[in-house]
Amino acid sequence: MSAEAADRVAAVTSSRPSTPLQTSWFEFLLDGSLLEKHLQKSNPDPTPVQLIVQFLEQASKPSVNEQNQVQPPADNRRNRTLKLLALKVAAHMKWDLDSLEKGLTIPVLNMLLNELLCVSKVPPGVKHVDLDLSTLPPTTAMAVIIYNRWAIRTIFHGCVSVFSPVLLSPQLKEQAADSITVLEGALQLKKDFYVHTLRTLDLLAADAAANGETESSTAGLRISADDLHCQVHYDLGGIFFQQGCTDQPTYEKARDHFRQTKELLKKLDSTVHVHLDEKRLAGYWNACRALTGDCDPCDPQTTPYDQINSLIRAQNYQAVIEAFIKDNVSRSLPNDFRRSVLREFLYKVQQGESGLDEVCHKLCVCNAVRDALEGEILSIRFQQLLLKPSKRMVDFILEVIKTLCESLEDLSLVFVVSSHKLFMELLKEEERKVLVEQMRKRSATINLSAKPLPSFYDIPASASVNIGQLEQQLILSLEPRRIRQILIELHGMTERPFWRVNSKWEVPPDYINVILGIKDNLTKDLVYILMAKGLHCISIKDFVHARLLFSACLELVTEFSPKLRQVMLNEMLLLEVRAHETMAAEGSKERPPPDLVSRVRGYLEMRIHDLPLRQVVGEECVAFMLNWRENDYLTLQVPPSLVMNNPYIKLGQLLASTCKELPGPKESRRTAKELWDVVVQICSVSIQHKRNSDGRVGLIKQRESSMGILQRYDDDIVNEVTAEHLSIWPSTLPNIQAVDVEAVAVTVKELVSYALTLNPNNQSWLITQADIYFVTNQYSAALNLYLQAGAVCSDFFTKAVPPDVYTDQVLKRMIKCCSMMNCHTQVAVLCQFLREVDYMTAFKALQEQNSHDAMDSFYDYIWDVTILEYLTHIHHKRGETEKRQIAIKAIGQTELNTSNPEEVLQLAAHKRKKRFLQAMAKLYF
Repeated sequence: MSAEAADRVAAVTSSRPSTPLQTSWFEFLLDGSLLEKHLQKSNPDPTPVQLIVQFLEQASKPSVNEQNQVQPPADNRRNRTLKLLALKVAAHMKWDLDSLEKGLTIPVLNMLLNELLCVSKVPPGVKHVDLDLSTLPPTTAMAVIIYNRWAIRTIFHGCVSVFSPVLLSPQLKEQAADSITVLEGALQLKKDFYVHTLRTLDLLAADAAANGETESSTAGLRISADDLHCQVHYDLGGIFFQQGCTDQPTYEKARDHFRQTKELLKKLDSTVHVHLDEKRLAGYWNACRALTGDCDPCDPQTTPYDQINSLIRAQNYQAVIEAFIKDNVSRSLPNDFRRSVLREFLYKVQQGESGLDEVCHKLCVCNAVRDALEGEILSIRFQQLLLKPSKRMVDFILEVIKTLCESLEDLSLVFVVSSHKLFMELLKEEERKVLVEQMRKRSATINLSAKPLPSFYDIPASASVNIGQLEQQLILSLEPRRIRQILIELHGMTERPFWRVNSKWEVPPDYINVILGIKDNLTKDLVYILMAKGLHCISIKDFVHARLLFSACLELVTEFSPKLRQVMLNEMLLLEVRAHETMAAEGSKERPPPDLVSRVRGYLEMRIHDLPLRQVVGEECVAFMLNWRENDYLTLQVPPSLVMNNPYIKLGQLLASTCKELPGPKESRRTAKELWDVVVQICSVSIQHKRNSDGRVGLIKQRESSMGILQRYDDDIVNEVTAEHLSIWPSTLPNIQAVDVEAVAVTVKELVSYALTLNPNNQSWLITQADIYFVTNQYSAALNLYLQAGAVCSDFFTKAVPPDVYTDQVLKRMIKCCSMMNCHTQVAVLCQFLREVDYMTAFKALQEQNSHDAMDSFYDYIWDVTILEYLTHIHHKRGETEKRQIAIKAIGQTELNTSNPEEVLQLAAHKRKKRFLQAMAKLYF
């Protein structure tokens, strides 16, 4: 039975009978009508792009002859049918390059489009630029156009990064120029085009089976000349726009192509055959007009972007500043655009243009005000301006703020501005009152009393002011006495729960009943708000204000509630634990003070009846003891009753015991086994039926502990990940089906990622992280980490990588990573690193002709003469004279002579290993 068939039988007998079976690729070979039925489904599984990958992957598998030699894929009926099926799926997708590029890698899409060229009878061996599209059958011409559209998109739209820098050669640039010429030629054709459909591809297959000829090339899907020209103009516009950063005049070409695209879009009744992003087109159009100066400020259709750019080109910088001041009110210009304008002026200053420093400062101020309005962090440049502000700059800041305030119609916003710390520092008291009065008079929609609006600085304790103003002060204040004073005034005006003023004030659910049970409403509000503000300050690492707020709350509750007093002591302990851990994360090596360690112990041993406890406090206290290696306490001093009753203490004790005994001769196998059993229980799930809210019975998973879980994978990736100290763990699991493997995998991945932030040079952790990426098919990331692991233990490959780091298993995984990324020459070089050179894999890799690495530039890193001799053979067989000469030159190096002493050969190998790994690091780091 085949592997696919076995998988399907297993699926039938699995515990999830409601999941539809995925259709396997070979079923489409057996049933010719199945593909169309499958593609008509609303959510086909596999998806169309997955089918293309499967069909081409199967069609391109190499074969092995009777002499066990790897041969190219056979040109047989099975493989031809698979390629045809891939083309039919693409035809169903209407050859939409956007969708194909999103779902397919470059090699797969290249193979697909080459098959399209083949079945469309594009003359082989002839450059596309030399073809006369007007004389070709419509489907043939369309295949050429589709291929060249993809070629330029791949080269210029960020896809070049998959090639090594060596491949960015004049030949590649020539290919791009040829493709542009082909597409510009397509714009000269005024006739309709046809593209292959499922039916025409079937006709081609039938004709090919009969006599190799067909006349069905005009029977495909008709694409009007306007449809095609619209798409090609858009693609060419994008390419020329990309080139504009190094060749300014091409922006004009891009603009002209985008103009044609816009005009054709208006002309078309339907855009079903045009695949473009109209918002992106509008952005391109505006950018091109700005970059080429093709816009008129008086034009009623001119956008704000055009107006700003026109003012800059006219060097009317004062008008630019005024536009920014006004935009702080209207907020029509995006922040990114405003920052880009500032960067443009800063660049002009760097280039030596005089008189622009003040313009830059004023634009920086305008942007800072906008950032403040959006709730964003003020830029460093603005904060530097405030260190030594000139009088002119202070006046300008006030002008910008005044313009903004005059437009405010919300009383609370006026108050926020007038009571802001910066506002109060920049203005004298009389100036503040005059400005607030002006704001009051100029705001037509605010109906206030004749006297000036009071601000935070001049509200006496007994003032009878607007409740909304006091609530705004209550939200902003972090000073406990002021919070208490505001609440007293509010309760004197009206009796309602002010702890609800801000929906973002939250206290833990564990405490809510105790706090809301306080009978005095003022005290209830004060306790709730002080705790909520303190918790918020901890979350943003403002521990100074958090201590002030919690201390005030502790002083308050001590007067009437022993229970709430202990709650606050617990929260203050958590505050100090987090504050110390934050210092450690920022690089502090200072151990926690003995008093803090003693308080943590006291909390863990505390037993108070009917006291609300937050689970997180216990968790972080145990983690704190583990982080600071208080292993003796956890293993020897903690009361046995506490271990039995507190699962976090139990887990912490097992972790501490296992770590403590690791250096021992038996590697703490007994303690490790107990820890293993506890973790397995935490990560176990049970299947049970539960009735949903709608009355139906559903199948759900539940963890045997109280923690939530994720959906399980069918494959167990944990078994494929290596790590330190594996020998201390049991080698088998009695009930693997009960373990939530994905939860384990996610936990390991997150744990290793965090560990590497603390010690990024731990080679064992790097290998573990690389293995995780490897088994989840993230080959580039895996190879990056395997190389990092080698680099950190060899002074960036200036020394040999220890064999216990680059084991044969690690090397074989690096080989597979390179192979999966089609870097076949790198595969061949790495095959030499194995303790026994893997000639079979190396030879198979060197037979590949679609390698995405630099190929012959890696030949200098090969020291195995057998591999070099094989290279000369295959290059001779292919007629590749230049590459053969490079291989021959490599063989001829005297240090590779097999007659040399062993130490000379080893030195030659070591030198090439070092240079190769350094070259790989430059590619993948």
